[in-house]
Amino acid sequence: MPTLIFDCDGVLADTEQFGHLPAFNSTFEEFSVPVQWSVEDYAEKVKIGGGKERMRSILTDDVSAQLGLHDDAAKDAAILAWHKRKTAIYTDLVDGGVMPARPGIARLVQEAHDAGWGLAVASTSAEPAVRAVLTHAVREDLAAHFAVFAGDVVPRKKPAPDIYLLALRELGLSTDDAVVVEDSSNGLRAAVAAGLRTVVTVSGFTREEDFTGASLVVASLGDPGEAAEVLANPLGVEVAGVVTLTTLLQLLDSPSVTTSPEAS
Repeated sequence: MPTLIFDCDGVLADTEQFGHLPAFNSTFEEFSVPVQWSVEDYAEKVKIGGGKERMRSILTDDVSAQLGLHDDAAKDAAILAWHKRKTAIYTDLVDGGVMPARPGIARLVQEAHDAGWGLAVASTSAEPAVRAVLTHAVREDLAAHFAVFAGDVVPRKKPAPDIYLLALRELGLSTDDAVVVEDSSNGLRAAVAAGLRTVVTVSGFTREEDFTGASLVVASLGDPGEAAEVLANPLGVEVAGVVTLTTLLQLLDSPSVTTSPEAS
């Protein structure tokens, strides 16, 4: 059975700037952490896979000393507390409807479900946050058909391929059964390292990244009246205004693109 596997942030919805960034900053303020990220700061932080890992990046010697975090155990405990609160704030933002689904997501998911395709999400974000975004992006009835692989279910986060290898294993899929939709170079590297054909739908933070190895790069999946801008189409597949199941089947029938920046 063909399966469509989505990343979450930047793919299902524009979550980074309008969800994760304010949630991080609100959390830092609540815990008296002397850090506030600008949009420019966060454009660099999104290159780090995982919210706890992004938080850890602020713990310089000076910040750690100000917060009284003098050893690794104290830092680990603080990050867990911060991240739990950040996830709650972020989920409230999602529930408030401030991050609508990206173009083409609901349409393509409905097409895939109607055609009997499998559906999954593979994300480094916390599972409650992923499920909240998914439900708002595709409706609760369709969200119930998704397998969700998220957060700390694997030891290494993207750009390592671990989460995609887990999804393939748990779903009983070969690499020729699945197409991934990603929005970042890190996500692309993870998917390609797992041997998967990957459509990239660039987001505001990722448009200038290196997408060598993608099977197709578009500005969005497209909807009627909002055509998908094709940025790279190395396999020459059909994109007649929008990315459809026909497009994805052509990708599955084509050789995978194996060249990508090295995953680590």
